[in-house]
Amino acid sequence: MTTQQTAINQITQMLSMQDAMNARVSETWRENNYEWYRAIWVECAEMLDHHGWKWWKHQEIDVPQVQLELVDIFHFGLSLRLMTGQSAEVIASSLAQEITQTSAETDFKIALEKLAANAVAEHTFSGQDFADCLSLINMDLPELFRQYVGKNTLNFFRQDHGYKDGSYIKIWHGEEDNEVLANIVKTLNVSSDSFQQDVYNALEAKYPK
Repeated sequence: MTTQQTAINQITQMLSMQDAMNARVSETWRENNYEWYRAIWVECAEMLDHHGWKWWKHQEIDVPQVQLELVDIFHFGLSLRLMTGQSAEVIASSLAQEITQTSAETDFKIALEKLAANAVAEHTFSGQDFADCLSLINMDLPELFRQYVGKNTLNFFRQDHGYKDGSYIKIWHGEEDNEVLANIVKTLNVSSDSFQQDVYNALEAKYPK
């Protein structure tokens, strides 16, 4: 299987998972006209604090947190593309091309601002600018896929365990659920057909009873 075909397969799977997650939150999510573009640029702004942008003080880049924010942005980007009405196959093929082609940009902050600018001005998700952000934070598509499947599965797990009514427990034995998830996905085989279910089962085993 070619690298491009692998990319298309992974993005197709993520589109399916995103559609399912959105439907879990609201069965009429396509008709609700949520402002996915706004979620993108707000996340971009929040991410800058984890990356660092203040010239008047020393700041360290929190790479894991920046990568996690990019995964969140991809959730919104996939949702925005699904709202176009195109088939998952068409969207996946287009995104696979965009995300695997970076530009000559060398400054992460500028790449992020371009991504945000497209969201604000055009109400679109720019795969090209997102690709630059991934590249400049040392994240490739397989790593995006691994973290996306993990976070999507955690979102489902939250819904299954009382997230809507407020009974969900976010701190697990002294760690936030995101931290628990990050450790779990490192131990599992991302190439396994049961990767998503394996993540869910591992979360279930660690959730405070």
